Amino acid sequence: MDAKVLVNAAYFAVAVVFILGLKAMSSPLTARKGIVWAGYAMIAATVVTFAWPGMANYGLMAAAIAIGGAAAWWSGKKVAMTDMPQMVAIYNGMGGGAAAAIAALEFARGEVHDPLVTTLAVIGSLIGSVAFSGSCIAFAKLQGIMEKTYRLPAQNGVNVVLAVVAVALGAYIVGNPGDTTALLAFYGLALFLGVILTTPIGGADMPVVISLLNAFTGLAVGFEGFVLGNPALIVAGIVVGASGTLLTQLMAKAMNRPIANVIFTPMTGAAAGGGEAVTGTMKETSALDAASMMRFGSKVIVIPGYGMAVAGAQHKVWEMAQLLEEAGVECVFAIHPVAGRMPGHMNVLLAEAGVPYDKILDLEEINADFPQADVALVIGANDVVNPVARTDKSSPIYGMPILDADRAQNCIVIKRGKGAGYSGIENALFYTDNCRMLYGSAQQAIAEIIHHIKTMEEA
Repeated sequence: MDAKVLVNAAYFAVAVVFILGLKAMSSPLTARKGIVWAGYAMIAATVVTFAWPGMANYGLMAAAIAIGGAAAWWSGKKVAMTDMPQMVAIYNGMGGGAAAAIAALEFARGEVHDPLVTTLAVIGSLIGSVAFSGSCIAFAKLQGIMEKTYRLPAQNGVNVVLAVVAVALGAYIVGNPGDTTALLAFYGLALFLGVILTTPIGGADMPVVISLLNAFTGLAVGFEGFVLGNPALIVAGIVVGASGTLLTQLMAKAMNRPIANVIFTPMTGAAAGGGEAVTGTMKETSALDAASMMRFGSKVIVIPGYGMAVAGAQHKVWEMAQLLEEAGVECVFAIHPVAGRMPGHMNVLLAEAGVPYDKILDLEEINADFPQADVALVIGANDVVNPVARTDKSSPIYGMPILDADRAQNCIVIKRGKGAGYSGIENALFYTDNCRMLYGSAQQAIAEIIHHIKTMEEA
């Protein structure tokens, strides 16, 4: 049988496993199994590609796989769970950059002649370049390398002009694929566009941005799969692009913000200055009082946020929850879809700490329980529990579904300081009569609460 037929048959089998793996990833109970399936399928797709007729440069291919695989293995083993968002961001970017580089190589070799194939290569290059440079900026923001957002005067106008020029250059390249100057200008402009689009976006919108860039990467890979005539790339790109698009829509819905608003009206500290002034004072509490309220209550709802991730406090939080449950207190976790810096960030951290899946509830499942909760313990979350989203029409987050922590009998907020959250919006929850602030690192604060709970048990 022809080698190309065998390779394509293998690609078809790989595509089936990809889809089954993605299906398994839809549930926390089977997510690990789905990832393993997809990983083995990717290995199989890579291996059978060596048998493609006319393939050459086996040594370079093997060296690239060895170097990249070793770097990925090392970084995957070493990266802290709190740094997972930036790792996801940079891996997304690598996929988009690779897709753009494939097209650049095809142009440089003079292999692209058909207008349709050239068009697909140009579209993939544009999307992939934007995904690469945008993901690099997202990585820099999440890693703390770029701590500020930068917004140009007439930012949206600049975005539109750059996009129009990039598309015009792309259209010119379709008719003149051998023009090296135009290609260099096109790639440079596409990379710059990714930087300009992502730089103004603040941390509050980062989960949506990561999902969107992931979708871009999938689309770019799919287009370049058509350029190379590679079914595995086409299927992988379509699967990643479709799942990334759906996730982006879910994230945007969870924030009640159209995707266009995330890109063109980003929620940053400077841009989030709207809303009514918050009145009242923050009332401080102690770790002993917090421990007493929870230990002698009947139900506690824990709301984790980025503060828990930064402190790496998820293991201590689960230890505290176990102590409360041993004392007869019901303890569950409430997760907002955009809590943290990437989709599912809190779920990943809690799963790493060993929290059972049936104790991790999403917004729709838990919100009705808050009025019956004795304590809502907020650990480093901010905008996702801000009640102005329900009451203040002038607020930038008005209409965003939130966790109803303010409706619990008591609310305790563990926070490092008195400043506003990443979006720059003051949180009215902190000033309500039933809310008390416990200042300090989540790791330290939870450790003190655990100490006091144990002391109460010994007494």
